[in-house]
Amino acid sequence: MNFLWPQFLWLALALPVLVLLYLWLLRRKKKMAIRYASLSIVRDAMGVGQSVRRHIPPLLFLLAMATLVIAAARPLAVVMLPSNQQTIVLAMDVSGSMRAADVQPNRLAAAQNAAKSFLKELPRTVKVGVVAFAGSAQVAQLPTTNREDLVTAIDSFQLQRGTATGNGLVMALSTLFPDAGIGIDDFAPKSMQRGTPIEQAGKDTKKDFVPVTPGSYTSAAIIMLTDGQRTTGVDPLDAAKMAADRGVRVYTVGVGTVDGETIGFEGWSMRVRLDEDTLKAIANKTQAEYFYAGTAEDLKKVYETLSSRLTVEKKETEISALFALGAAALMLLSAGLSLLWFNRIL
Repeated sequence: MNFLWPQFLWLALALPVLVLLYLWLLRRKKKMAIRYASLSIVRDAMGVGQSVRRHIPPLLFLLAMATLVIAAARPLAVVMLPSNQQTIVLAMDVSGSMRAADVQPNRLAAAQNAAKSFLKELPRTVKVGVVAFAGSAQVAQLPTTNREDLVTAIDSFQLQRGTATGNGLVMALSTLFPDAGIGIDDFAPKSMQRGTPIEQAGKDTKKDFVPVTPGSYTSAAIIMLTDGQRTTGVDPLDAAKMAADRGVRVYTVGVGTVDGETIGFEGWSMRVRLDEDTLKAIANKTQAEYFYAGTAEDLKKVYETLSSRLTVEKKETEISALFALGAAALMLLSAGLSLLWFNRIL
């Protein structure tokens, strides 16, 4: 346990002094007491229980003082608190391989159902955006708190060819930071970037971006779901580095077959294989986690887990108020027992 004001812990040295003072008062009281012919008569009259009781209120008072000393030092502890996560972007794979039925009723339908259940679990104050990616990436729904609009966007997914996981991640980042000028062109050679030389010079003169610690941006997160390998577009690890430099966590979810499966789509036959290594690397680079979902039930559990992870988080926070409350309770108990047993306070 850490303390904001550890110097106040020196007050604990006063506790032994209080103990010595209590023992001195007991001894003084014994000397002033009326002497009986036989002390055994007094002991028999008081009983063992009565003798023990007389020390309980002072002991509780001493514990209360020790607790107050800790409270004065302003202790810190890591506790679970509501997250300040305000925006979550779902980047969902809508490539042709998502029609595979190894996840019932098929991968896409299972992903849609799980995503809609995920929306129900989130607090209404959290904004959610939706990005769909296949051979390219598009924003299906800008971040909003309107759950009906989000459900409509998720239900409107159309399967397409190709898997550009990197593009989906870049589009999700662009959705989170609309004024940052993030785009696919950022990953192209300068000679191939769009715009006139004057426009490109203008980009170069913009204030340089300063990377932050990966995972440090707690106001937003990205959840990327895919079932295949990248076949086109931006390298997903390059896109992950862009997310890491902005402190955004990217939670990755892999669905379908790890070993690979041949699937037909629009007259084409394709071999799809889940690229777990890349998905794990994306999650690790951004200080997030990777989840594998082999069935529809697994996928639902993954989203339930993500919902709980994104709505609460571990934080180091001051808990001096809890110690102060505990000290007050101990003092009240001490005074109450003393009044009940001896008709006096201590």
